Amino acid sequence: MQNYAIIVAGGSGSRMKSEIPKQFLDLNGQPILMHTLRAFYLDSTELILVLPEPQFEYWISLCEKHSFTIPYKLVKGGETRFHSVKNGLDSIEEKEGLVAIHDGVRPIIKKEIIDNAYHLAAKHGSAIASVPLKDSIRVINQEGNSHVDRVNYRLIQTPQTFQLQLIKKAFEAGFRQSFTDDASVFEFSGQKVHLFEGDYRNIKITTPEDLQIAETFLAL
Repeated sequence: MQNYAIIVAGGSGSRMKSEIPKQFLDLNGQPILMHTLRAFYLDSTELILVLPEPQFEYWISLCEKHSFTIPYKLVKGGETRFHSVKNGLDSIEEKEGLVAIHDGVRPIIKKEIIDNAYHLAAKHGSAIASVPLKDSIRVINQEGNSHVDRVNYRLIQTPQTFQLQLIKKAFEAGFRQSFTDDASVFEFSGQKVHLFEGDYRNIKITTPEDLQIAETFLAL
């Protein structure tokens, strides 16, 4: 069964306090996005990179600058993340296979997590990386706020991996504001979401502090 990986990178640099989109910021000598693509690069995996079309030229120039030659298909992003992922899915002509959908700014992703995601998606239809909460949480309500048991909650990460035919069908239903990630699209279609153990180091780089943390993880 063919494996695919859709890497979605459409963020800006606003929360990073940078004019450069965060996926292009330097991480240990290379743009963040290159680390992410390299993590998913396997001989049997077809890579699909989804970027906003205005960023194509800049990205290609970065590839030339850094002699980045990993093969991938470049696909135009959409109005929202949902539409970007759908464009990536629509670029896959085959009907059978497994597809991992991953944030371009999660570069610290271990091979074991990726392998496990494909294996479990083949078995269960979906495989969503998640980790337990470390901190206490409270829910906001009409009375102000109240305690909830963190054991009943999980932090959701990517990759979110699916059997190709199932996730394609799910995305055909169209966009809804209530969709928060690919798993919520999958669940809305009537499919069951299967969680598996992710990795606390699999952080999403959003703020300058995240970039410093990622640099530390890469040095380990």
